Amino acid sequence: MPSLSPSELILHPDGSIYHLHLHPEQVAPTIILVGAPARVPLVSRHFDRIEERVQKREFVTHTGWRNDRRLSVVSTGIGTDNIDIVLNELDALFNIDLRSREVKSELTQLDLIRIGTSGSLQPDLPVDSYLASGYGLGLEGLLHYYSLANNAEETLIQLELMRHAGQGFGFPLRPYLVGGSETLRQEIAYDFPTGITATCSGFYAPQGRQLRLPSQQPDLLPHLRGFRYESWRITNFEMETAGIYGLARLLGHRALSLNALLANRVDQTFSPHPQRTVERLIEMTLERLSS
Repeated sequence: MPSLSPSELILHPDGSIYHLHLHPEQVAPTIILVGAPARVPLVSRHFDRIEERVQKREFVTHTGWRNDRRLSVVSTGIGTDNIDIVLNELDALFNIDLRSREVKSELTQLDLIRIGTSGSLQPDLPVDSYLASGYGLGLEGLLHYYSLANNAEETLIQLELMRHAGQGFGFPLRPYLVGGSETLRQEIAYDFPTGITATCSGFYAPQGRQLRLPSQQPDLLPHLRGFRYESWRITNFEMETAGIYGLARLLGHRALSLNALLANRVDQTFSPHPQRTVERLIEMTLERLSS
């Protein structure tokens, strides 16, 4: 494969990758992804020691050690547009020689664990509980720009989803579906409920919320909530998981999305102590990663 041009693989004069401003030695192969930059130190304060602190735009990276495991935590910002940047650049740090601009012959597989917040779509998943995403349902379109091959179960779920959608409901964009790492889920979130996480292109109308602007999809929530395929149902809304799962699959990495459910859209409640709920999820995840 020819070397990548400067317009494809953009580097700073110091050799660091463009958006994340990182050198390969500054990031570990086990990476916790959080949305908000302010959440990075909430994770890294549980490290035994921190080796690296780097910030560029909304992308904050801390790398250090907890017990015998080297970990990084990276803030992505909101949305799959940022996920596209973060996952491609993290992969490049490990799997492209930045000096020669050539793809390495051997893959370094990354473990990518999202610790995020989400809204529940089901009455039995209350606020302040946790959920591991078995699948990401992309309602925002990122993976249509890549060539994603579904496995047999994903194909069957998608076919059933489109049949369900044909009963008086249409998606503005063609949805895609991709699973996360079952191995990581069994290692870290073995006792969490699981389901299909809907990844949306926005927070308001794309998730069925209305302030002053009416939604063109007023029946979005009940239609998604009513979907079933065998034991699978659509459990929650957020804005990153399907992009993480899709790009991780394509790049050869393992990914898991862990969700702190701060809102319940059925009973219209919101957590009275969201920070405490997120901090418990951080502590639980780190304990299981480093035990």
